Amino acid sequence: MRYFYSGNAGFLKGIAGRLAQAGFERTDDVGAAEAVVTYCTSQTALEDAYFAEAGFVQAARSGTLLVDLSPSTPNFARELNAVALVSDLAFVEAPVVVEDVVAADAFARRENLVCFAAGEDGDVARAKPLLEALAADVRETGVSGSAQLARAAYTLQTAAQVVSAIEADALFAATLHAQTGSGLAGLRAQGACPRAQGVLDAIAAEGFSGAYTCEMFMAELSAALMAADDADLILPQAESALHLVELLAVIGGSDMAPAALALVYGDEATCARHGLDWTRAEQTYADGEGFEEEDDDCGCGHGHGDYRGFDYSSN
Repeated sequence: MRYFYSGNAGFLKGIAGRLAQAGFERTDDVGAAEAVVTYCTSQTALEDAYFAEAGFVQAARSGTLLVDLSPSTPNFARELNAVALVSDLAFVEAPVVVEDVVAADAFARRENLVCFAAGEDGDVARAKPLLEALAADVRETGVSGSAQLARAAYTLQTAAQVVSAIEADALFAATLHAQTGSGLAGLRAQGACPRAQGVLDAIAAEGFSGAYTCEMFMAELSAALMAADDADLILPQAESALHLVELLAVIGGSDMAPAALALVYGDEATCARHGLDWTRAEQTYADGEGFEEEDDDCGCGHGHGDYRGFDYSSN
């Protein structure tokens, strides 16, 4: 099968060799492709890829299989499926999730990836050989929209584990700094689950780079929260996690691994050593592009608002 790929270059780098070994041939001509594979890290980029004037809905030949691996929303997946049907195209939503988010080669290892897959039965069957070459665990979820819903639920749980590990490390670091000479030196937080322990180990080793980036993490969280918005549901824990990831992106860490979130709690010198610049945050929020200050209705003494909508491409 010849496939055309559009989206994140780092993701393609991790999977291209595996697809080639499985007999899938990449082409640069979308009109000659039997499948179009996408993995975008923003909803805008995803919408443009399919619905822009030269998007795949227009450019792909009749009968082409569209396979989207991006994080998105159930509503968008259903919309794209409906458009594909009337355009004589086949669409499969197959959002990919990463098991070990701090692994340097997160996408290169098939065992580290899970794909949720939804669409028409015949279309999912047609896409399955490609998905199985990509990920060791392919889970069929049923009707259109269900795979993105499953991915969102997975994202929310991953975010909770990652951020809780980051905060546990921050607590230990702050306590040890404040109680020098207390006999606590050398102690480290212990992970409550394997994923949290992996994050803590990565922090200790300063493993702040990897194929799976905070930009990708942010895209998954944003998509999950958009799905919640569509369902008129507020998810405070996920909102807080997104704010933390966005703050790291603002100071220049969007291409770093999730373990780098620990740097947000560190001193400026340590951040600078890893290429982060807190003046970017000062400039961003001073220009009114960060939190939109709201009344302190809860009485906690902090400003509240929303980072979402930022363009991090220049960071």
